[in-house]
Amino acid sequence: MARPSRGGVDASGPGEVPGPYLLFLGDTTEPGYAKTAFGLRDWARGRCVGEYVLEGGTVSTGLPALTPAEARVRGARSMVIGVANAGGFIPAHWVDALVAALEAGLDIVSGMHSRLRNIEGLGEAADRLGRRLIDVREPPAAIPVASGRPRSGRRLLTVGTDCALGKKYTALALAAAFRERGLDAEFRATGQTGILIAGGGIPMDAVVSDFAAGAAEQLSPDADPAHWDVIEGQGSLFHPAYAGVSLALLHGSQPDVLVVCHQPGRAHMLGYPGYPVPAIEQTIHLALRLGGRTSPAIRCAGVSLNTSGMDESAARRLMREERHRLGCPVADPMRGGAEFEALVEACLA
Repeated sequence: MARPSRGGVDASGPGEVPGPYLLFLGDTTEPGYAKTAFGLRDWARGRCVGEYVLEGGTVSTGLPALTPAEARVRGARSMVIGVANAGGFIPAHWVDALVAALEAGLDIVSGMHSRLRNIEGLGEAADRLGRRLIDVREPPAAIPVASGRPRSGRRLLTVGTDCALGKKYTALALAAAFRERGLDAEFRATGQTGILIAGGGIPMDAVVSDFAAGAAEQLSPDADPAHWDVIEGQGSLFHPAYAGVSLALLHGSQPDVLVVCHQPGRAHMLGYPGYPVPAIEQTIHLALRLGGRTSPAIRCAGVSLNTSGMDESAARRLMREERHRLGCPVADPMRGGAEFEALVEACLA
């Protein structure tokens, strides 16, 4: 399925991120933590020249394996850290590889919580070599406390049963589908990968908690009554660590419509084996109950399944079964088809 192009966003962004990119995967062994790399491969493929994996790494995007020097020869201008691990930190044993990228003539782009200039040796190397260190996970200044005031325009928020299972992909696909129908619609990025794809947004998990709902209001301000903001969800309302971000985004976005995202077969929260993934029905019920506080008419249009680990026939069969069981459209936006068309129509109804 062709990946649709994005629209611009009005919120703060990282400024110019020099491309093309070399995607850095470090020594990552959990594919779910490499969502930044996969997101850029799938939604900004023309800006990615290859990947750089360290010894011990088992995750690959399928792009050409390149050293920083080889990537520079192929036109890369920056190396993007394509990993979003728990806590958003940069391990000390990655630093030599980051310095090597600077020495090869690449800027470093990071969406981690760790600030690049705070890493010993990295700032000095960048200054010596005349290279840039770009932190994407930087919220704008002077975010207001949420007002709770109803806003004009229409809003859709993707919510999830867990982290890293398709909320961003679903929002991107829905925004593109709305535009293909001639509607005025924008994808609103709330995480580092979405911001890199869209060129703007607010990294919600980097906002001080008292201001997080206000950031969501700022991200999707008053708009024309026919305009759609399609807002990228974060985390899960059931997550033991990240539920606060999810709730602030739900309250501040004041969505008219929810789409619940789920990955079949995932039994436990990513990185939290003691916490089972909630049922889709539980997620719908809780999201509607909590979202109704600031958006009384909120509704769930349907469910987005991440069936990337299934073959085509099994995926289509599961979508049919879940549609009958849940009584709403169920689709995998990356597979498209009649199921996705039904989900789009239900969102717009």
